[in-house]
Amino acid sequence: MSGGSARSGALGVAPPRTVGVAGAGTMGAGIAQLASLSGARTLLHDPISEALNAGLERIRAQLERGVERGRLKAAQAEEASARLEAAPALEDLADCELVIEAAPERLELKREVFAQLSDGIVSDDCVLATNTSSLLVTAIAGAAKRPDRVVGMHFFNPPPVMRLLEVVAGEQSSEEALALARAAGEAMGKHVIDALDGPGFLVNRCNRPFGLEALKLLQERVAGSGEIDRICRMGGGFRMGPFELMDLVGVDVGLDVSRSFYEQSFGEPRWRPSPIAVKTVAAGRLGRKSGRGYYDYSGGPGQHRPPDPEPLSSGGGDGLIVIAGTSPLALALADGASDAGWEVALPEDAKEREAPFLILDVGFGEDAEVPLQGGPQGICCAQGSLAVLDPGGGAVGFHALPPLEEASLVELTRGPDSADSAASAAERFFATLGKHTTWVADAPGLVLGRIVSQVVNEAAFAVAEGVGSAADVDAGMVHGLNYPRGILAWADQIGLDHVLAVLDGLYEERREERYRAAPLLRSLVMSGRLGRQTGEGFFSHDG
Repeated sequence: MSGGSARSGALGVAPPRTVGVAGAGTMGAGIAQLASLSGARTLLHDPISEALNAGLERIRAQLERGVERGRLKAAQAEEASARLEAAPALEDLADCELVIEAAPERLELKREVFAQLSDGIVSDDCVLATNTSSLLVTAIAGAAKRPDRVVGMHFFNPPPVMRLLEVVAGEQSSEEALALARAAGEAMGKHVIDALDGPGFLVNRCNRPFGLEALKLLQERVAGSGEIDRICRMGGGFRMGPFELMDLVGVDVGLDVSRSFYEQSFGEPRWRPSPIAVKTVAAGRLGRKSGRGYYDYSGGPGQHRPPDPEPLSSGGGDGLIVIAGTSPLALALADGASDAGWEVALPEDAKEREAPFLILDVGFGEDAEVPLQGGPQGICCAQGSLAVLDPGGGAVGFHALPPLEEASLVELTRGPDSADSAASAAERFFATLGKHTTWVADAPGLVLGRIVSQVVNEAAFAVAEGVGSAADVDAGMVHGLNYPRGILAWADQIGLDHVLAVLDGLYEERREERYRAAPLLRSLVMSGRLGRQTGEGFFSHDG
């Protein structure tokens, strides 16, 4: 349950009985559909009569479709449609307890709507909410007669489908106004989370590195765009890779958001726009809407990339695998190897044994009690690149993230002196665990580890700054962006020392401020709160 739900209930706030929606486009119509289904009398306004009529027709068509698909009962749809009314003029919203503005993302336009509404149209007690996703709620509220009655209600597209609602507190938003907005969202069936005003609020802010770090990987030629996406899907469980997502949203839209973040933050290095995106937009490759972005969509729906291969069957291990380290990844590898038929030993237990098939160093810099030698080696590239961890050596590098049992792909890398025997042994070993492998260029964290660590880091910054709670971050990423799991709970499962090792490795080798670790993340690690393995990290864990 979100913190917002608890506070709404504590205040005993009932959802509004009359809701206005200003703007009848895709977002506005979707919000009005939710309001009418919640039981509120719903007034839909648009200054353009054709747009208003189209919005009303869209809502009623969606209600009928809901009945046809069994999602709604016929009576529900009929009652919702009866509660829906046209409001051709702003003055028609006079009786509303809540007005949700869904106008185009132009600050002056939104400010004008709020100024007009609060200038004798709605009562002083009416809550005015903006659905903006990129503008500051505080900047919009400044035009209202009572800025304390202005809040953000950020719905995710499409509103009737996406479960999340961010209720955003501007600098002057009152708790009473926020509580009414939460109550309205809960009545609409949304998972409500709270956020403070700022660039991207909570969810879009935390997700910034998903695309930006992918673009940095592409810029450094660690992997191609299609391979980066495949690694995120197969290695991390994402439904869509970052380049597919950027194409879906619109490369130009994403670039505009990046520029807005960078400008609002006065040049925060973590949010610096990518020159690759600038060139892609300049070339007219805007994504799906233009037929080409990072992918070519001329072949029709679903033809822009080959399908991912089916997972491999595990088993077939035969011989000794030595695993050094006690991290969650090391333990997961040991469990997987044992299940696949390998004999697994720690370095100190393998001294008198036959030569191992493969030695895996997953110690993140821990000093092994005995030298790791006697067979081909694979080194986990967490706290550094393979070039730093094994200069001139014959090992190969690898990286993967827990939960390993849910991944179907592991990344490998090699240097100029990596032994062919180590490469072939690593490929075969991971195949017996049921994992595909892919070769990428050398870097701390390789691809998935680097992207996920950066998202965790941004979320840690946001939590420490009070933008939102850890629980709300995770709920937002799952319900608003379809993440495979909450990003901070995932960090606890990976091990916060693992995440910090990747970030520090990137900072040491790149010397870029974008990789500086969030103080909260470093503090948790320094205090021994590493996540599930220690019982506490961003969350407390029992057992």
